Amino acid sequence: MENKKKIIIPTGYMGSGSSAITDLFSEIDGVNASRGTFEYVFMHCPNGIFDLEDKLLTGNNAVRSDEALHSFAATMKQLYDKKYWWVGHYNVNVGPDFWKVTQEYINELIEFVPDFYWYYQENVTWKMVPRLIVKRIVRILTGGKVNLSKVLSYSPMWLSFITADRFYEVTQQYIYRLMDMLGLGKESIVLDQLLLPFNLYRMENYFKDDAEVFVVERDPRDVFISNKYFWAKQDATVPYPTDVRKFCDYYGRIRRMEKPTDNPHVHRVRFEDLIYNYEETVGRIFDSLGWDQKTHTRKKEMFVPERSINNTQLFLQNDAYREESEVIASELSDYIYSFPYEIRHNAKEVF
Repeated sequence: MENKKKIIIPTGYMGSGSSAITDLFSEIDGVNASRGTFEYVFMHCPNGIFDLEDKLLTGNNAVRSDEALHSFAATMKQLYDKKYWWVGHYNVNVGPDFWKVTQEYINELIEFVPDFYWYYQENVTWKMVPRLIVKRIVRILTGGKVNLSKVLSYSPMWLSFITADRFYEVTQQYIYRLMDMLGLGKESIVLDQLLLPFNLYRMENYFKDDAEVFVVERDPRDVFISNKYFWAKQDATVPYPTDVRKFCDYYGRIRRMEKPTDNPHVHRVRFEDLIYNYEETVGRIFDSLGWDQKTHTRKKEMFVPERSINNTQLFLQNDAYREESEVIASELSDYIYSFPYEIRHNAKEVF
């Protein structure tokens, strides 16, 4: 039986092990996980779709909508073709038509293109200086008889007072055009970090019933130790404090920032359950999608629990970690995993 085509979205809390979901789905027939852990940020990045939503639908006015649309356009253009930006290169990582489709989407949002300007366009930038100098020279040389047009940082203004229903309708169409570029019409696709845990409450406004988010949680003791003592040596740290008490405060705050959602397409998975309760957890994942486990034909080729177990219970590996781990266990007790047994590893096996 062929599985229904889905948009699979692994996500987590920086260093929580969401790549395990990507690896697991890459073992399933009819799933394209070839993009690996490339992070698709165009919805939640600064000046991405969610910022556009907030600006156009909350406290909107002429200047605000103009800034929102231009900022969104500039950021999407950078994601499309800016060199040396690891989250970008959408001309390859999405498709060569990404910018064309994005321009068409912006045009659907724009409702007015006036010939006037406001203060936001008069904010002087270095690029404006040569034109301002020329304008002043011409005015002096002609005794004020010739006054060149106003120097603006950009023109024209784009205004939109779009309704929420229309915004979500147009934006969903845009997103699914991008999904088609990524191959959704042919197979299920895995798009790492397309959504973050902090904006899952928005999900139903943007997707149909074919998007499934897997939020991976991991014992914060192992996250802290991995980041401070292992990833730092590889120059691959995530932005967490390395002071244990600051880490606890920081981690607790970001977890409490989440708005709860009862969306049935949001699934929470413990990283440790994928290892210590592999069969049961994988079975639950297949059941949540209504997929046939017989399509899991490359089992344990990419996600190998017997190997990933080396990334758990790191707090038992070294006495130097124990004191910090005890602080985390006390301060972040709601997020601690109850391991079925103790295990110690060689530091060289951690990755």
